[in-house]
Amino acid sequence: MSTGQHRGLCLGLDIGATKTLGLVVDAEGAILAEVREPTEPGAEGVVRTAAHVVEALRAATDTAHVGTVGVGIPGLVDVEHGAVKHAVNLGVDGDWLPLRDLLGERLGVPVVVENDVNAATLGAVAMSGEDDLVYLSIGTGLAAGLVLEGRLRRGDHGAAGEIGHVPVDPSGVLCQCGQRGCLETIASGSAIAAAWPTPDDVPPARALFAAADAGDPAAIAVRDRFAAGIASAIRVLSLSADPRSVVLGGGVAQLGEALRAVVADALRAQARTSPFLESLDLAGRLRVVPADYPVAAVGAALLGRNR
Repeated sequence: MSTGQHRGLCLGLDIGATKTLGLVVDAEGAILAEVREPTEPGAEGVVRTAAHVVEALRAATDTAHVGTVGVGIPGLVDVEHGAVKHAVNLGVDGDWLPLRDLLGERLGVPVVVENDVNAATLGAVAMSGEDDLVYLSIGTGLAAGLVLEGRLRRGDHGAAGEIGHVPVDPSGVLCQCGQRGCLETIASGSAIAAAWPTPDDVPPARALFAAADAGDPAAIAVRDRFAAGIASAIRVLSLSADPRSVVLGGGVAQLGEALRAVVADALRAQARTSPFLESLDLAGRLRVVPADYPVAAVGAALLGRNR
């Protein structure tokens, strides 16, 4: 591939606690190459893993001249300085990690760093073709990204979309944020794992939904409480921002249509006694990220293009 053919190519990284996924994406959004490696914990490990993935992508696609690398990473991200902290699952906490500068120096190219949920939101925009949406990430925790009229909303303190830490049950369990009864304690992957324990090699959400489909009353109760929590999060986000679409993503969204269907049912149940809510058709705005679409890595790639 000649240097001229590199125009329009973007390189993005989705850095997670267990793996780092890197993609090369063309101008139409098609994925040309994909590399994943286990993420080494700690500041140096994160940088080293990211560099290895980029070098492997360059070797696989001869894209040594691709300009900016976009990075999505969990934690509190200072976008202006390209730094991250409080990415506890990565072993990065306390002091700011200047990821943009460290990785850019190692690779010899500009680097743009964004929170992983915000990066995934940009990927959801590319996937759906909608420029006014909420992306709800249902993983270990619960968080949202917002693109409103084409603009990513981060918030003044970077806290836009922290829907998982809206308290809904004053007598509920203590959340890791220090509040009690947050939505995340009801509607997240970790909430499912706590309510429906499984062997380590069995995904709790998949096991729960299978048991509920088989008619287990206890499983049905746990599933429906979880779905009602997700529906409540969507209702709060929709009544606040009124997005055109709501896209479900994150690890639990690997359930696909089964997840969309139960959440849509919960939204309809919540609207049953409210003509106002019913008129908004929140269930009709709902869609789910396809299981094979790496939404966060695609969004990270687009960060570089937008720069």
